[in-house]
Amino acid sequence: MSPETIAAIEADPRYRALVARRSRFGWTLTAIMLTAYFAFLLLIAFDKEALAAPIGGGVISLGIPIGLGLILLAITLTGVYVARANREYDVLTRAIVEKYGE
Repeated sequence: MSPETIAAIEADPRYRALVARRSRFGWTLTAIMLTAYFAFLLLIAFDKEALAAPIGGGVISLGIPIGLGLILLAITLTGVYVARANREYDVLTRAIVEKYGE
């Protein structure tokens, strides 16, 4: 791809909008995951007894479902990103690629 084509793509308002939207959404999902993860770490650091408390008198502690919840949150956020990328970002990307011929 020629430098002129790259410059034209970078100047295209649709490309700029795509980059801004994708970046903003990615950072939002990252903030959600990091907040949940660090909240879990802070709970481990400052209230181990709460995580060690058994659930319903059984042998499983509260920390196990919370840890599994973090894993499920990561999988869910990945799915949300992929769904949005397939629905919105790929359409915009295809339009830009068709315009500039690569």
